[in-house]
Amino acid sequence: MPDRKRRPERTTPRKEKICQTCGRTFEWRKQWAKDWDIIKYCSDECRGHKPGADDAALEGAILSLLAERGASRSQTGNVKTICPSEVAKAVGGTETRRDWEGLMEPARAAARRLVAAGKIVITQHGRIVDPSTAKGPIRLRLR
Repeated sequence: MPDRKRRPERTTPRKEKICQTCGRTFEWRKQWAKDWDIIKYCSDECRGHKPGADDAALEGAILSLLAERGASRSQTGNVKTICPSEVAKAVGGTETRRDWEGLMEPARAAARRLVAAGKIVITQHGRIVDPSTAKGPIRLRLR
């Protein structure tokens, strides 16, 4: 059918996406222009790493430690929070620093995934921060 018009290609909005592995936000890049609809990971490293049993254990430890602390305020008025190092120590063990130190970044990544799922929030100095841009010491608390 020669008089048939070709449909104009649909333009995909260039909004931020959240990496399925590490939970960081990433933005549109020109190299991803053709595949932006199917891009799920922020980097080759994240594409190669699939969350496994360790990551599920870290997420479970975060939620269980937060449940133990409770969502209520302490007597001083502060909301009860935990540090990612407490999660790493709970999963890796506390005999030596080497047991848990390697789990610090995976614990932070697990926390970012839980933030993306809407279960917890990440705070710094008592204020909620964006998990993908937070640098330095962070605290985790229930939403």
